[in-house]
Amino acid sequence: MNIVNSIKNFDIELFLYFNGKHNSFFDVLMYWASNKAIWIPLYLFFFFLAYKKVGKRIWLVALAAILLITLSDQISVHAFKNVFLRYRPCQNLLIQEKVHLNGSCGGLYGFVSSHAANTFALAMFLFLFFRNITRYFGVFVFLWATFVSYSRIYNGVHYPADVAVGALVGMGIGITIFKVYSFYDDKINHIK
Repeated sequence: MNIVNSIKNFDIELFLYFNGKHNSFFDVLMYWASNKAIWIPLYLFFFFLAYKKVGKRIWLVALAAILLITLSDQISVHAFKNVFLRYRPCQNLLIQEKVHLNGSCGGLYGFVSSHAANTFALAMFLFLFFRNITRYFGVFVFLWATFVSYSRIYNGVHYPADVAVGALVGMGIGITIFKVYSFYDDKINHIK
């Protein structure tokens, strides 16, 4: 057995372990954790904090956030899901009957998790953006991103590797967009 198969088998076993730990309370909690609309008040809170920090230059933060989510979402689909074609656990006929599916399965392919890429991209950007304001903010945003990402395993739609690699991709995008944002923010500040 080669190393790639060993990693895939370990990933499947890890998924089945975590996905198998479910109950009615967490079924409801994790279902809603995966729902993007439920987080709108939190996004508005982040936007409010950013406005308090930069004032009228909030338009640049909003532009960076739009670019950040668009890139992380599109890269996770077009550079990963459509290339690797790895079936989601709930679509994998070899383990499908063992999967606790909590909600809908989604598309056929799951590597990498777009939820993980998007939330970790935003978490990294926010961590860098607010790093000088409070030391616990970074812990909060990364715990939030981890919670949302874990819900994808719990709900039966992603393997742990989908989530882990999605998180890494997202953090890389978050760092890149923050550097682009900082470059243009410095230019705008020097013009004034």
